[in-house]
Amino acid sequence: MRRTGPAALAFAILAAAAPAAADGMPDDFVRLSEAAPTVRQDIRYFGADNFTGAPVPGYEAPQCVLTRPAAAALAKVQTELADKGYELIVFDCYRPEKAVAAFMDWSRSDNPGKPYFYPGIEKSAIIPDGYVAERSGHSRGSTVDLGIVRLDRDTDTFPPRAQRCDESSMSSLGLEMGTDFDCFSPRSATATEEVSEDAQANRKVLLDAMTDAGFVNYPKEWWHYTLGNEPYPDRYFDFDVE
Repeated sequence: MRRTGPAALAFAILAAAAPAAADGMPDDFVRLSEAAPTVRQDIRYFGADNFTGAPVPGYEAPQCVLTRPAAAALAKVQTELADKGYELIVFDCYRPEKAVAAFMDWSRSDNPGKPYFYPGIEKSAIIPDGYVAERSGHSRGSTVDLGIVRLDRDTDTFPPRAQRCDESSMSSLGLEMGTDFDCFSPRSATATEEVSEDAQANRKVLLDAMTDAGFVNYPKEWWHYTLGNEPYPDRYFDFDVE
């Protein structure tokens, strides 16, 4: 629920200030490794394993950074999933605006990146089709891309991937999810029936856990969630992930 009246004005003033710590990260942001150290991290934009085919500007470390409320909510999800034999793995969290600008530059360039991530559509359709935004909610600090794995799965021993993301089941992470992360395909839509029943069931496990903790899913991407009552709904940040 959005704040109204004098309290809203006071909150807006505090949000606009967003005091920064010595390393450039605002004081009300936190590394997930501190807030929820058991959550697994596979930060794709730190390396070349992403649709651009290269490390993305602004990612100086393979760290998930979030606002404190989002990190606390994610810690709650991790605890609840553990009781069911699962745990979270995050692929992207806070995203600097310079990274979003790099995505836009890539979309206008001749660099094909990795067609594995968009095998069924033209590169020129990625932005119009809503898979990459010209201004990303990730830059507000309360959006996260993630999946779930089994507690007993060793994610250091992944088998080879499929030839294209919409044929990759994510079973290498211990669960059938229907597509890989960042797969620009209709099969990535959270509620699609184009994936297996197992994948639909596993997506629902993630959806229910995240919804219960106050997150809202982006319907085109089963992995994409934003904290419903995010502290900075109108502010975008550009400090580096370190």
